[in-house]
Amino acid sequence: MEAKAIQRDIRMPARKLRRVINTVRGKSVTEAIKILKFMPYFAARMVEKNLIAAVANAAEKAGVTAEQLKISEIFADESTTLKRGKPRAQGRIYKRLKRSSHLTVKVSDNK
Repeated sequence: MEAKAIQRDIRMPARKLRRVINTVRGKSVTEAIKILKFMPYFAARMVEKNLIAAVANAAEKAGVTAEQLKISEIFADESTTLKRGKPRAQGRIYKRLKRSSHLTVKVSDNK
């Protein structure tokens, strides 16, 4: 049994999310939540929130608990990029790219 949760258009680059998801990939859900609670990155809060949503989807779909689940697949993709300008000297403007991303978490039982 597999359940997933997708969070779209997170105002954070996928590069920062990947730094967090690489540490929890393949772990059990309870262990991953413990790891994410103590990570100092804001991206860890986003991943934890999405992981809890995936567990809730699995509980609703098949009635399994978090202890029976593990992270089968987790990835972050790039989304749209907002293009903004920063004024510089002598009337020039520098481009600022505000990146966003999509986060997908799939959990499955250990069977």
